[in-house]
Amino acid sequence: MVETLNSVEIPSLEHVASGKVREIYSHPEGLVLVATDRLSAFDVVFNEGIPGKGKVLNQLAAFWFERTSEIVPNHLITADLSRMPAPLRGRTELEGRTSFCRRTEVVPIECVVRGYLEGSGWKEYQASGKVCGIELPPGLQRRARLPEPIFTPATKAEQGEHDENITFDQCCERIGRPTSECLRELSLALYRFAHETLEQRDTVLADTKFEFGWVDGELILIDEVLTPDSSRFWVKGSFEGGGEPISYDKQYVRDYLETLDWNKEPPPPPLPTDVITNTSQRYREIFEKITGRPIEI
Repeated sequence: MVETLNSVEIPSLEHVASGKVREIYSHPEGLVLVATDRLSAFDVVFNEGIPGKGKVLNQLAAFWFERTSEIVPNHLITADLSRMPAPLRGRTELEGRTSFCRRTEVVPIECVVRGYLEGSGWKEYQASGKVCGIELPPGLQRRARLPEPIFTPATKAEQGEHDENITFDQCCERIGRPTSECLRELSLALYRFAHETLEQRDTVLADTKFEFGWVDGELILIDEVLTPDSSRFWVKGSFEGGGEPISYDKQYVRDYLETLDWNKEPPPPPLPTDVITNTSQRYREIFEKITGRPIEI
């Protein structure tokens, strides 16, 4: 099995934060984001890494940042290690998994867009007929395509805590209505563009989340975008008749974890070798399906 990179140190740069997957460092000209191979599920970080996962996330995000830049600007300066500041160049372990980005004032909202009824949205719909306060038609089945994609914001949780779905009005209370409306408009535009693009690759974008930040009074796209960590990707035709979708994302791991007697709190259970191997394969396959090229891990 290919070795994983679960932690990284760049002594010459200030370490700003450790996310569930990314390590963030400060440079005078911007921020350095290193995508490790760490896996988080149900907001818990696991001890085992997924080979190549960080490279898939970083390079797939760069792919989408380039293709969505006409919809909304983004924070990416470069994902090419040779064009980054001197402390990073030549660090072979950083190759393919590092992004140099603009600093932003992060908007504390997860901008989730759902085109299909799954996950927490399905559970909420079963209980109330609504998702984040949005009333949906009665009688929808699990994984049904919604009449229109819906914007369902969530709070941005600290590590170890769980994101919480909120209504659009609650989002407005937190960050103001003008910003909330702008986030909704941009998020829906990004989803529609990606959904149409992926349909041409026999892939369905069931739902996804975006994050945004302020730079000089402008909202820009940040963090990661349209990766298997932040999205549900399904094989087109695998679920429309009510079957289980073939997924290229973390759902494979979630499904395994649901079979365990685990309360979804730390410490995490160990992951079997076959789950690690199959997850790695799925991440690499969706990268190739989307970009049309293989990835070196």
